Amino acid sequence: MNLPAAASEHSRVSMRDRMAMYNDNVLKIGLFGSNCSSGRAVTRVPERWSGNWEDNLALARMADDAGIDFILPVGRWKGYGGDTDYMGTTLETITWATGLLAHTKRLIAFGTVHAPLFHPLIAAKQFVTADQVSGGRFGLNVVVGWNEDEFQMFGVTQREHEQRYDYAQEWLDAVKLAWGPKDDFDYDGRFLKLKNVRAKPKPYGGSRPLIMNAGASPAGRAFAIRNCDAFFTQASLTSIEETAGRVKAAKDDAAAQGRELDVYAVGVVTCRPTQKEAEEYYNYATIENADWSAVDGILGKKNISPATVGEEEFQKQRHHYAHGLGGLLMVGDPDRIAGQLADLSRAGLRGIGFSFVNYLKELPYFCDEVLPRLERLGIRQKRA
Repeated sequence: MNLPAAASEHSRVSMRDRMAMYNDNVLKIGLFGSNCSSGRAVTRVPERWSGNWEDNLALARMADDAGIDFILPVGRWKGYGGDTDYMGTTLETITWATGLLAHTKRLIAFGTVHAPLFHPLIAAKQFVTADQVSGGRFGLNVVVGWNEDEFQMFGVTQREHEQRYDYAQEWLDAVKLAWGPKDDFDYDGRFLKLKNVRAKPKPYGGSRPLIMNAGASPAGRAFAIRNCDAFFTQASLTSIEETAGRVKAAKDDAAAQGRELDVYAVGVVTCRPTQKEAEEYYNYATIENADWSAVDGILGKKNISPATVGEEEFQKQRHHYAHGLGGLLMVGDPDRIAGQLADLSRAGLRGIGFSFVNYLKELPYFCDEVLPRLERLGIRQKRA
């Protein structure tokens, strides 16, 4: 069994250990979206990410050895079309995470799960299995709603927005009961009626997996603060004060409910030896070779068009989604990237999950150049 460094096979694992990801890194760093073809870069460049199993396994091992804290997948069932069929080939996230966890020693791997598509008892058993395989390194990213055409594949109609979170609350309550100390229970909810449930084994070490969510609406934010350990929010590098305010508001709202909450963000990184090289590659991959037909497909699902938002805002949104389905854009040399990450840490962010055009080719330089700078700044542990 591969166990986290902070635990032995017979130890108890605290929730604080899990939230800290078994280390003292002030800023947690993760990889986001590698289970999908092209990752999060809507580009036609030949070196774009494959998303296949062999590359994902090599990436997870590389990240594990380098001290990267977590790897987070995108829950995706159908691509966006375009010249590349962007995100058209994907690995299912729970089995993906379980496989990676079996081949790593320290890395936290999340499953990204659409609650309406997974029966909570089957899902809870899958999560426990991954957690047992890894010695407590599985995490759950709960998604409540998604693209309508993907739900239609399963014959599932999405509920009205507020009701989605009512259902998700029951779903998560049932999962937590299955993880809890009782071997047998019933659940009588508005949406879920579960009788004579038997749920064994339990998660590794006596505590449950880390739970995260990225709800952006008021209902989604309230759900995350009420239930989750990690909350993904929008961050800004142009206004660190604004980011700090968002982080503080979320943490204060959680504290008012007697809960501890860590706040994360997502980003897209292009790091090269010089600022000029970084900007040139970003322009080459993201502007000159964007898969604009796929970008327009993404915007169409969100009802963003010149007719709905105006031409200026439409073009702004096109560029925003081309560089990685949104997220914080970070383009620069190692000093600039390290400085931006340090600013985000000072704003109170617990961590950031980011993507590259090609994870395997770009991660080594990031680890060799950016991580040591973060270590010298005191926000990352020195690697062994």
